[in-house]
Amino acid sequence: MMNVTDIDSSRPVRPDRELSSVVVPLLKGVLYREENPGLWGLLLNRQAGVRDYVAVLGLELMLDEAEGYAFLRSRQDDDEDSLAAGPRLVVRRQLSYPVSLLLALLRKKLAEFDAAGGDTRLILPRDEVVEMIRIFLPAGSNEVKLIDQIDAALNKIAELGFIRRLRGQGQMIEVRRIIKAFVDAQWLADFNERLAEYRQQIAKPREGMDG
Repeated sequence: MMNVTDIDSSRPVRPDRELSSVVVPLLKGVLYREENPGLWGLLLNRQAGVRDYVAVLGLELMLDEAEGYAFLRSRQDDDEDSLAAGPRLVVRRQLSYPVSLLLALLRKKLAEFDAAGGDTRLILPRDEVVEMIRIFLPAGSNEVKLIDQIDAALNKIAELGFIRRLRGQGQMIEVRRIIKAFVDAQWLADFNERLAEYRQQIAKPREGMDG
């Protein structure tokens, strides 16, 4: 019979390379089915193991097979405003007024797009996005400065993973469907009330609109 003392405790435990190959990208950000179908398939096959592994780190796997994305979220973020966490879940963020507003407008646009049916990808010209948010910003603003501020908000949203600029078409923006996980149906239902709050914000002096 083998005793506990007979086990060579100095022998390193062999890492589960397959599991690591899924967990490491998830720790870095969002995993999309369309961008890495092989890794996506591996995630589906090892889903239980991934959930157990990240749970030790205080994280949970958020996976939407229908929309084709997955990310990790800190369990402590459950009671946070969904807009404050962002897909890169481990770092908490306090979003600025224009970034929050633009996220809400893009989420509403995606809901209208889905309701109309058709294509699964919502792609908008940058100029259309500018016009969407312009009416909620103070009138009489310097045009060049206004565009710069909106671009800064777009850059922040792209950094968070909610949109991406199409390669070779910098003026075209795709709204990533993961935005639905952070601006949920209830948040969207309160959209009009939130816009009223935003309009009140416009009347208040603000130092700037940095993202």
